[in-house]
Amino acid sequence: MRPITKRKYETIADDLRARIIDGRLPPGARFPTLAEIQEDYGVAEGTAFRAAKMLFDEGLTDTRPGAATRVRGRPEVIRLVRAWYLDPPSGSPWHAEMAAQGRVGAFEAHSETAGAPPAIAERLSIATGDSVVRTAYKYTADAKPTFTATSWEPLGLTGTTAAQTPEGGPFGGWGIIRRLAEVGITVTRAVEEIVPRTLTGPEAETLGLRAGIAIIVIERTHYAGDKPVETADMVIPPPYRPRYEIPVETVAEEEMGVE
Repeated sequence: MRPITKRKYETIADDLRARIIDGRLPPGARFPTLAEIQEDYGVAEGTAFRAAKMLFDEGLTDTRPGAATRVRGRPEVIRLVRAWYLDPPSGSPWHAEMAAQGRVGAFEAHSETAGAPPAIAERLSIATGDSVVRTAYKYTADAKPTFTATSWEPLGLTGTTAAQTPEGGPFGGWGIIRRLAEVGITVTRAVEEIVPRTLTGPEAETLGLRAGIAIIVIERTHYAGDKPVETADMVIPPPYRPRYEIPVETVAEEEMGVE
């Protein structure tokens, strides 16, 4: 196998990125100018520009007209804790989780009937084009956009019941576990996959960010036994990040035979 040779601007970007990550360039610090990068690394202006642009596109630096480029602040934390999967006694899991963190959580949602695209049909074990209820969400914390989510449920799952749409009817705003339980469907597990990609134009417009920056997508699917009953994409951009807190005491006690 031939060795991978990095371009000069990629090597410079690697070095500058490391300086941001390890704190040598702390949050709020002035980022080196193009002239300084040229001098420090002995490269042309075009090479310096491409290195700096890489870090800007990754969301590590912030540039404003008439001001110096600076290192972005440390990311806030969106906690996707175990309670995210356990519906609260009333209301939505998002509202409950934000309240537990001392924040005000809110979201906008819009549901429509659509045909399942191939990737979603595969995740739901249905045929491409089968009818699904597609719900688009925009979540905020303290009135600031945090992330978006899109959920798909097979239309035939809930039929014409009061639980047909996630945010409508008497169960609107409930988590999927409690809502589906109302129509006799028991959700038994949730599976997530973390997928890195870049932010699309429409997503960037919704979140007030730049298209093309690095993000992660959490592809989550709920199951009733072996049957997928809902799948969703949660788009998590900078400056936010998910953090999972999973209690292990119960597991440890079970392993030791503690009752």
